[in-house]
Amino acid sequence: MTLNMDEVIQLSAEKRHAYLLTQVTLNQKIWILTDEHGCVMLNSDDEDCVPVWPSEQFANYWATGDWADCSPLAIPLTDWFDRWTKGLEGDGVSIAVFPNPDEEGVVVFPDIFHQELKQKASKKLN
Repeated sequence: MTLNMDEVIQLSAEKRHAYLLTQVTLNQKIWILTDEHGCVMLNSDDEDCVPVWPSEQFANYWATGDWADCSPLAIPLTDWFDRWTKGLEGDGVSIAVFPNPDEEGVVVFPDIFHQELKQKASKKLN
């Protein structure tokens, strides 16, 4: 069963999280939004977060209102593993996994997200 974009966005935060892990593993890319200052950040419960999406289309869908000037940027999964996990940990920044337009999504620490992606990738290879 293939879901269309609107159906995926309507999924619960946990199901969008699982969807992102699958899509990122398959496509070997994580999508963020950037503006003239760099990577877009959100604040959730006093935590700074980098929102991530499974595709350019979902990142674009989110880039409205305050974020209308933002552009999607693909981060190759290898770069994410090599640089982003440690960089985000060092900066004390968490990850907002596939937030919907209401800014609802699962927030995880970079090391946990790293482990989840590695685990999903190893299942894909087996």
